[in-house]
Amino acid sequence: MTPPAHSFVRDFASAPAETFRVDHHYLVCVSRGVLRLESGGTSWTLPPARAAIIAAGHPVEIAIPQAVVSSSALFSPDFVAAPPAPLAVFDLTPLARALISECGRWGPNSTWSDHAASMFRALAACCWELATRPSPARMPVGRSPEVRRALALTEATIADAPNIEAVAHDVGLASRSLARRFEDELGMTWRAALRRARLLRSIELLAGDESRSIAAIAMDVGYSSLSAFNAAFRDLVGQTPSDYRATFRPF
Repeated sequence: MTPPAHSFVRDFASAPAETFRVDHHYLVCVSRGVLRLESGGTSWTLPPARAAIIAAGHPVEIAIPQAVVSSSALFSPDFVAAPPAPLAVFDLTPLARALISECGRWGPNSTWSDHAASMFRALAACCWELATRPSPARMPVGRSPEVRRALALTEATIADAPNIEAVAHDVGLASRSLARRFEDELGMTWRAALRRARLLRSIELLAGDESRSIAAIAMDVGYSSLSAFNAAFRDLVGQTPSDYRATFRPF
C-alpha cells in the first residue's frame, strides 16, 4: 500500500510543454536544470534550489528546456491541508532543504512510521508557508492569441534587439494596438515584458553551463553592459547573478 506521503528523485530529458496533473499535492525541487510551469495566466521559471507546489488535481503546463534532476514529494490530500495556491514557486530556506533531504528516506515502497509522518507534515507546513511568498521569477502570459504569440516572438529574439514594430507586424497588429494589449493583458508594457523575458532566460542559462561567465550570459540575453545586467537582475530577484548562481546547490 502506498503511504500517505513519499519522496522520489528522477532525471528528465528536455521536453516540450505538456499538461501535468496528479491526485496528490506535488512538491517538486530542481537540483539541476530548469523547469517552466504555466497555470492561471502566469508562467514560472523553476531553477535549482527552488521549489514548486502543485495542488492535487490542478492542471499545469510543464516544459523542460534542458535536462533536469528533480527531488519531489507527494502528499495525499487526506494527509495534509491544501496548499495556499494551486501553483506557487518559491525560494527554499535551510530548514526546508533539510526537511526535503530527511524525507528523501521514504520512497513509495518504504515502511511508514510515526517519524515519517512527522517529517512529511513538517515539510508540508514549512513549504506551504514559504509558498505565501512566491518567487518573482514569473511572467504573465496573456489571454489573446496575438499577445501570447507576440510574447513568444519577443522571447525568441531577446538577443537580437527586438522591436515592437516588427513583433506587431508579425502578429498582424499595429504597434499601438499591441502596446495596449500588453498593458491590458499582462499589466506591463512591451518593453517591461522584454526586460523580464531577458532576465528569466538568464536564470535558465545560469542553471545550464556553470562554466559560462556572467558577462557571456548577459550578452546572450541582449545586454551590452554587464553593470546594467547586474542591476536589472538584482532588481528582479534581490541578488546579483553570481550570488544567485551560488545558491544552485544539489540536495
